[in-house]
Amino acid sequence: MSDSGIKEYNAPAGGWGALKNVAIHLLKEKIPGRGALTLLSQNQPDGFDCPGCAWPDREHTSTFEFCENGVKAVAAESTAKRVTPDFFARHTVTELLQQSDYELEAHGRLTHPMRYDAATDRYVQVSWDEAFKLMADHLNALPDPDQAAFYTSGRASNEAAFMYQLFVRRYGTNNFPDCSNMCHEPTSIGLPETVGVGKGTVTLDDFDHCDTLILFGQNPATNHPRMLGELRECAKRGATIVAVNPLRERGLERFASPQHMLDMLSPKGVQISSVFIRPKLSGDLALIKGVAKRVLEMDDAVIDAGGERVIDVEFIAEHCAHFDDFAADLRASDWSEIVEESGVPYEEIDRLAGIYARGKAVIATWGMGLTQHKHAVATLQMLTNLMLMRGNIGRRGAGLCPVRGHSNVQGDRTVGIDERPTPAFLDRLEKVFGFKPPRHHGYDVVATIQAMLDDKVKVFIGLGGNFVMASPDTDRVFAAMRACNLTVHITTKLNRSHLVHGRDALILPTMGRTEIHATALGPQGVTVEDSMSMVHISYGINKPASPECLTEIEIVARLAQATLPDAGIDWMWYAEDYARIRDAIEKVYPQFKDFNARVVRPGGFHLGVASRNRVWLTPSGRAEFKVHAIPKDTPIHQARKRFGDRVLTLMTTRSHDQYNTTVYGMDDRYRGVFGQRRVLFMNRADMDRLGFAPGQWVDLVSVWDDGIERRADGFKLVEYDIPDGCISGYYPETNPLVPLHSFADKARTPTSKSIPVLMEPSRVAA
Repeated sequence: MSDSGIKEYNAPAGGWGALKNVAIHLLKEKIPGRGALTLLSQNQPDGFDCPGCAWPDREHTSTFEFCENGVKAVAAESTAKRVTPDFFARHTVTELLQQSDYELEAHGRLTHPMRYDAATDRYVQVSWDEAFKLMADHLNALPDPDQAAFYTSGRASNEAAFMYQLFVRRYGTNNFPDCSNMCHEPTSIGLPETVGVGKGTVTLDDFDHCDTLILFGQNPATNHPRMLGELRECAKRGATIVAVNPLRERGLERFASPQHMLDMLSPKGVQISSVFIRPKLSGDLALIKGVAKRVLEMDDAVIDAGGERVIDVEFIAEHCAHFDDFAADLRASDWSEIVEESGVPYEEIDRLAGIYARGKAVIATWGMGLTQHKHAVATLQMLTNLMLMRGNIGRRGAGLCPVRGHSNVQGDRTVGIDERPTPAFLDRLEKVFGFKPPRHHGYDVVATIQAMLDDKVKVFIGLGGNFVMASPDTDRVFAAMRACNLTVHITTKLNRSHLVHGRDALILPTMGRTEIHATALGPQGVTVEDSMSMVHISYGINKPASPECLTEIEIVARLAQATLPDAGIDWMWYAEDYARIRDAIEKVYPQFKDFNARVVRPGGFHLGVASRNRVWLTPSGRAEFKVHAIPKDTPIHQARKRFGDRVLTLMTTRSHDQYNTTVYGMDDRYRGVFGQRRVLFMNRADMDRLGFAPGQWVDLVSVWDDGIERRADGFKLVEYDIPDGCISGYYPETNPLVPLHSFADKARTPTSKSIPVLMEPSRVAA
């Protein structure tokens, strides 16, 4: 950890700063030198797969590829530090709640199953048999299976997730809140309506052949650092890279690859983006619509001049529906409204449209900067419209590229972690396993929290993650979890969710992906699906953190056996050999044909995405243009009608020393923040206009129409280059400001990138 302060950081992303911080984190986790060398040499076939982000490996060899935040994730899992029963004997839950998220993470790996004891306010050791009996008793006592909810983190393997969904559906519910509900759900909802599949249409091979990349709403240096390697190669061969983001993130500017000595010797590294477009928060829909309108105007102009068409009319005629309706809406759109709502001058929109129109092979990527807004689904469909206009889907070097977060968040959804299962999937599940799965839709994250508050969900079981801190409306989430009869967390390390518990509570230690999963039949491999639909297998190499740790698969199987002993499914037979689970996945999902044979080949296999091959699984059998008006009655608009230009739009973001809710350290090196997290990034003009100053401590109050005061107090203002009227702060510290009822239309993702707030001088001590 560095000394506290705000200091300008001029080095490129990666570089010597990354290597230095890798060494710091390895020392912090007390990993010995030999272990560190082993850790950093895992880019080998048959090695373990990085448990961090979902960006694919270049050669898909299921191996650990070096990046700073990947090392942090692996080091955290491989730490020598342990949280034993003695640790819990020394600390009450009330005492632990006073520790920061960083401090909780830093204690190390959990070693034994623990049960909450209300009399002492401590977790006490419990046997695995007692833990499974307690869970089974609670589940079987519920009058309705829908009174239980089963959360899934993107760290779970395909095998664990499939077994989990099988158990839960055999139990009788589709209540599957999962991490997708809080990040890329608009992708999963929006793309099927336009191109038929809620997945990206590109692979890494397309990055070798694109001439233009447009990156929307993402910060690859922190959230998926391995992507920088691909962007570096694209930039060096002359591809045009445009960053569309409110913040000029360092990783979007320049990068020095630690694997290339010339980069390391250069003070500036390799330039990544050549153009920056900076919409205001929630302005992306208007911006993209403006680009599409300008492309249409260019096409109209060349028609009049008899030149080459800008729009791919042959592709549209053969593959698309409703283009005429879309074009008519574009022509009727008002430029002044587009400029006002996007926050981007016409000249910059025109420039971006020109870059797009000149591109022969364009890839559009996006992160949560596009998905965590009320109109996120419409925004992604507008982006799809833009890409369809020039046939940039289903062509080599071109396509849609959602960049997912956790390493298997996409795979978990593929194998059945879905609160809204399709009838076709349920039919196949029934045929293979011989039971009638529930047909009604279950609860997502927001609905689960509300159901807890309404006394409709009484048991919560979490397969990984940090549900309490990842969710919006923190105070209400705390109340919801504490209203449960039982809360269970299957986890590797301690986090705040374990301390905000039900009347009964269990913490169950599990193995990580870096550890050897051994059964009576020998070591077992697990599979994941990355952001580009590549499925690959990996094997852990480390000894388990404790003899008491069980794999996620064994925990799920033993829970199922304890709860449903007469279900007609031999749960433990599946847990004995993970290949048997993959055989079952193949029977349920045709795209996994020859799963076990294909996954052991070097690089694994691509699942296949119909839209990549210009097969459109929509009702019309064509890619469908969607018409969307620019929204003018959002919560931001409503708040400004009441409070004028005092209202600021807040976006939540990660620091560089965190991954999702896991805080590895207190620095945000690329943004120049060291030793602290309670900061707000704000431009100087807004500070002057509202009477604030850099370094001042302030409180935030979010402004919604439900009459509930939501506050987040005690933040230091940091002067930063961010659009007028916009501010940014870290989550989970700012999550209390997002209400349960503010979510994306259709997708129900919390609107964490467009929060209307008022700022006040702090009422708490600095």
